[in-house]
Amino acid sequence: MRLPSTGLSVAHPPHPARATSFAVAETVRELQPYQAVSSLEQIGARPDQVPHKLDWNEATVPPSPRVIEAISAFLTNTHHLNWYPVLNSTNLIERLARHWDVEGDRLLITNGSDQALDTICATYLNPDDPVLVPSPTYTHFLVFAQTRGARIVPFYGADPFQPAFDALLEAATRVRPKLLYLVNPNNPTGVMYTPDEVAALLAAVPETLVIVDEAYSEFAGSTCIGLLHTYSNLVVTRTFSKAYGIAGLRIGYALAHPEVVRDMRRVFNPKSVNVLAQIGAMAALDDQAWLRWYLDEVAASKRALREWFEARGIVLHLTPANYYMAKFDRAPWVAQTLAEHGVYVRDRSGQRNLDGYLRFTIGTLEQTRQVTDILGSVLDRLR
Repeated sequence: MRLPSTGLSVAHPPHPARATSFAVAETVRELQPYQAVSSLEQIGARPDQVPHKLDWNEATVPPSPRVIEAISAFLTNTHHLNWYPVLNSTNLIERLARHWDVEGDRLLITNGSDQALDTICATYLNPDDPVLVPSPTYTHFLVFAQTRGARIVPFYGADPFQPAFDALLEAATRVRPKLLYLVNPNNPTGVMYTPDEVAALLAAVPETLVIVDEAYSEFAGSTCIGLLHTYSNLVVTRTFSKAYGIAGLRIGYALAHPEVVRDMRRVFNPKSVNVLAQIGAMAALDDQAWLRWYLDEVAASKRALREWFEARGIVLHLTPANYYMAKFDRAPWVAQTLAEHGVYVRDRSGQRNLDGYLRFTIGTLEQTRQVTDILGSVLDRLR
């Protein structure tokens, strides 16, 4: 067969190739793939329906117009997509260093904050190293750690929706983990620890590298970045996927002591972040007015949600982030029925201590009113 675009020919073997059995790495053999349940297929199957995609905590609106303008300008000029991007994203490092008032050698730009988490695990974890993880939480980190053969030590507080600082501090000093992974605010419960509490953790276990995942920090209005000047065992990871609305471009970053960043660069591919992501992130960072508008919309939605759920006597846990948890008698049925009406949420009822809970991303005030109207009609069918 000749391929028209290249003129190359493809040779077909005389017999079908036999399946070859390869030995899976021991650290991977027992792993279950990350359960990435997305609504995109359902949305694509209903092109006439206006969807409310509230299942992955993405921004519910397009990003700043500056992002689209910057990428469009790049693509309509001599854009050199045949070249690799700026190595190590030094263009974005300069902007972020000014934004956070930190030295550039404290920054590592990554393909989403997921790659930052994976790079930390690849850099520091040996087989059987203990990793302390306040739970339930973002589970993909567990895959990164277990791939290195680490031993996950989950920590559960008495109430999944309340901080348990004293108990967490006791667990950290008892386990003495190689890594401590703290999503702050936590996904999905919204539990959040103050910078002072994080500082106490850092001081109590100086031999532990504490990862503070701040994927939702813009919504919460709090960050631990200021602690970097005092504690060398802190890594803060952040992303442009949530508040800045460019999840599809996959770009995030880590901030840490310069020696930690240098260690991470040992395994990091400097051309990991594509050029459009670099351009989009710089444009998004430059439009803080758009960010404030979106954060204000989410805050207004939270006020409306509190009133709506209280009026109906439904258990609601608003979080400092852009999502909330609500409890229903028939949570899986509610989630499925909402999807039939174009509202896609995340069923968390199968997780420990979260029986009956669904997680909803919070959007603009107008979007929130549309969603609660649909939710109300669905709940009327339960009566």
